[in-house]
Amino acid sequence: MEQHPTPTNNASDQADCGPTAPARPEQLNFPIVGIGASAGGLEALEQFLRHVPADSGLAFVVIQHLDPTHKAMLTELLQRTTGMKTFQVKDRMPVKPNCVYVIPPNKDMSILHGALHLFAPTTPRGLRLPIDYFFRSLAEDRQEQSIGVILSGMGSDGTLGLQAIKEKAGITLVQEPSSAKFDSMPRSAIAAGLGDIVAIPEALPGKIIDYLRHARSFVSSEPVLEEKDRSALEKIIILLRGKTGQDFSLYKKNTVRRRIERRMSLHQLSKIADYVRYLQHNPQEVELLFKELLIGVTNFFRDADAWELLRSEVIPQLLEKRLNGGLRAWSVGCSSGEEAYSLAMVCREAMDAVKPKADIKVQIFATDLDQDAIDKARQGWYQENIIADVSAERLRRFFIKEKSGYRVGKEIREMVTFATQNVIMDPPFTKLDILVCRNLLIYLLPELQKKLLPLFHYSLKPDGILFLGNAETHSAAAELFASINSKLRLFRRRESVLPTVPIDFPASFAPRAEGTKEPSYVKTTANLQSLADTLLLQHFSPPAVLVNAEGDILYINGRTGKYLEPAAGKANWNIFAMARQGLNVDLGVAFHKVLRQQESLTLKGLTVATDSGVQALDVTLKVIEEPEALRGMVLIIFYDRAETPLQKPGGRVGGSAAAKIRITELEQNVEKLREELHTTREEMQSSQEELKSTNEELQSANEELQSTNEELTTSKEEMQSLNEELQTVNAEQLSKMDELTRTEDDLRNLLNSTEIITVFLDNALNVRRFTEGAQKIFKLIPIDVGRPLSDITSDLLYPEMANDISNVLRTLIFSEKEITTTDGRWFSVRIMPYRTINDVIGGVVITFANITEAKTLEHRMHKQIVELNQQLQAGD
Repeated sequence: MEQHPTPTNNASDQADCGPTAPARPEQLNFPIVGIGASAGGLEALEQFLRHVPADSGLAFVVIQHLDPTHKAMLTELLQRTTGMKTFQVKDRMPVKPNCVYVIPPNKDMSILHGALHLFAPTTPRGLRLPIDYFFRSLAEDRQEQSIGVILSGMGSDGTLGLQAIKEKAGITLVQEPSSAKFDSMPRSAIAAGLGDIVAIPEALPGKIIDYLRHARSFVSSEPVLEEKDRSALEKIIILLRGKTGQDFSLYKKNTVRRRIERRMSLHQLSKIADYVRYLQHNPQEVELLFKELLIGVTNFFRDADAWELLRSEVIPQLLEKRLNGGLRAWSVGCSSGEEAYSLAMVCREAMDAVKPKADIKVQIFATDLDQDAIDKARQGWYQENIIADVSAERLRRFFIKEKSGYRVGKEIREMVTFATQNVIMDPPFTKLDILVCRNLLIYLLPELQKKLLPLFHYSLKPDGILFLGNAETHSAAAELFASINSKLRLFRRRESVLPTVPIDFPASFAPRAEGTKEPSYVKTTANLQSLADTLLLQHFSPPAVLVNAEGDILYINGRTGKYLEPAAGKANWNIFAMARQGLNVDLGVAFHKVLRQQESLTLKGLTVATDSGVQALDVTLKVIEEPEALRGMVLIIFYDRAETPLQKPGGRVGGSAAAKIRITELEQNVEKLREELHTTREEMQSSQEELKSTNEELQSANEELQSTNEELTTSKEEMQSLNEELQTVNAEQLSKMDELTRTEDDLRNLLNSTEIITVFLDNALNVRRFTEGAQKIFKLIPIDVGRPLSDITSDLLYPEMANDISNVLRTLIFSEKEITTTDGRWFSVRIMPYRTINDVIGGVVITFANITEAKTLEHRMHKQIVELNQQLQAGD
């Protein structure tokens, strides 16, 4: 049951901190500090809150692992150590500054618009991660005003929550592990690189207040940088480029500046010029800023609905088309590898569901700028808190449980190849079925987004899948991708009938201009039917034009000179620029109406001024649904009509009749203008919101339309891209070989240093490996590897050894005996099953510990005892 606030708080206190009505958004202009603690956390919480001023202006929400079967007393205990009002949370309790809110037992807690909401736990006791759950919602709700604190505790709860807070530019603080009774939670956060500030609990409140004091100075300052500040910002980008080789001038300026200001607040620097000097004298800070700008935050199966759609529908459709080959995918900006492994898992599940006849190989390339993140991804080891994102079934099937976390299984690990890569500067992977680029584009300038999306289109095969983040869109290149599910940001590569915008490949990828040749085409022989069809289309079908959603003409049928003419100035193939007088206004209104309503429309009785006079005509506009390649385009058809004369030739019309005709014409014009005005108002209202969200993209599109780059020849690009892929695979293989060599050296030195002779046998009892000193027992030489041990001569007086080895393999129960040799030595012989990492028996391990000295001493002592007994008997 939910607990009420402690009785120690009086009615006035309730009015101050615990009203039942949620606060309005404009009232939430204060930071909220989430404090996560577990075992040993009470003492740390008391030390922390004891040093928080009663009027700090902050709100504190305490999340601790509580026993769900006992009444919580944490609220009363904390109230004794702080002058702030302390409450046990009730459902929908709004958060107010200068108050402390404590989670009740057996509840998960979230926050929305400054109000705390309680949920019944959905996971069994022992697997709950309430700190991660709350920190994630706090990051979404408070953005850069979210603050996360991790104190003493066991496990790794809170690490993923700190990642979410850091992604939103909040601040993260961790207790110094040496001061914690249980340091697992603090060490987990520090090992993940998430501790902006690490200090003892008593010092953390002061660090928070100092940080916020400097952060508020940035918020209150003028958003437009002065000239000297712009120069300092550019110097920081130069320092980053010199240290890391990465150019952040292509990132959004607001993002870069916000991250820099965050680091300045942590160091309590008020001027950006001071931070430049700090970077120059502290190279390590450049590395930290680089990590900060990369924003390497991710988790398994982020946006679960999108992954489920991939698994159940999208990937099975790809598998049906790729029966004769494999699936190739590329995870761009993979960070520490969670999304790449997520893709591998859903591919494996989809293949198990579809069960294709042929064996389909899945190859996933995962790349990122951050070498440390790539190294972590290659290890494939993750903390226990991934249970919040990975189902129990997937954990059982795809992961190996280790002492303090989970390791990706061999089946999934072998699908993924990791490499460091700069997607802006380095060659792309090609011939892809799936391209995953989630929450990377939002940090890049719009003009760079417009260069990457055509590159992604080029990298994908026909009908290839583009998977973007929930905050990203393909609108910068809408003609290149068709939506599968726009809400979940899944798109399919479409074959554009337009010549594609020249792709801006990386500079290192560009071919030389000389030597390029125009592609040659084979001239096909026309038959009678095709000639007749061409003749009919030219002379008897109505004039028509095919345009895209922006009005650009893609195809012209028949003679359209009476209705369209090139506009003066730079060549412009937009139909609104080419429409003749009398047609342009009505055509523009109807065109947008057709796109909005997705239905055909016919304009009747239009007149257009031609070179020979006035032509009456009807115009039909139709949105195309089929075929797929033309979907979303508009077909505009022109029909000439015979104009009905207003008077017979040679006749005269009276003054009153002429006036009536004139009045009728004016009334028709007024009615038409009213309709146009009404339609324009509707369009303005419906497009206002779209214009606000796409204004930045439209501005960058205008710049991109004015500049193009020379297109690379396909063959050379593919060869260089293939070479890059081979280099990537080779680099990873070399890294693996080095790691295996080091591991082998370590094992050899370990085995030799123990002075215990060891012989490894496979399931057929053939020698697989032996350590130094085995030659003193068996007549073993290096070429004996692979031979049965029974064929090797031995000094042991152990005829039943083969039977004992077979029994161990059969029963999996180890055997240990003391055996002597022909020359009087004694050995403790221990036979144990050999278990692989996948818990499979792969043979036996036989160890021989020399116990000759112990046996000699035992024999000597036994002899002395016998002699002593004989002397005693003789004395009696």
